[in-house]
Amino acid sequence: MNIIIASDIHGAVSDCTKFVKACYLEQAENVLLLGDILDGNKEVAELLNALNRDKGIFCVRGNCDYPEDQAMLDFPIMAEYCLLFVRDRVIFATHGHRALPALSPERSLLLHGHTHAPAWASFLDLCPGSVSKPRRNSQRGYMVLNDNGFFWKDLDGRTYHELRF
Repeated sequence: MNIIIASDIHGAVSDCTKFVKACYLEQAENVLLLGDILDGNKEVAELLNALNRDKGIFCVRGNCDYPEDQAMLDFPIMAEYCLLFVRDRVIFATHGHRALPALSPERSLLLHGHTHAPAWASFLDLCPGSVSKPRRNSQRGYMVLNDNGFFWKDLDGRTYHELRF
């Protein structure tokens, strides 16, 4: 398993280009986007459509994703959440701008975007940060989920934090 997870691209072409390159360098099997993708930018839509043809993109809707954005993309972006099953846990993936369900810390993980700041305080609250508009002195980046755990990386592929299973 090798899934690249990112959020909050917000139509930034140069950052999205770096992110797409990282998906290939990381040899991603799939890509999970946690919302706020295009901000109406057709060039970013073209980059992500090409990535989807090669890797397969799963996406949840962010508070800045609209039907006009969906019309430019070849993969669905309007789902409010996505469930992933990894090991003995359920990962609830969402953008994070809506009310969240009650999750069991023993069996569940919350994976979200929206804050633009990486989070890893516990396995119950994980955020990859932002590809294009980082906050709280964080780096532009993404997260890798593989058989060993979660790895936060900057857009150059350098790991700056990890949570191992």
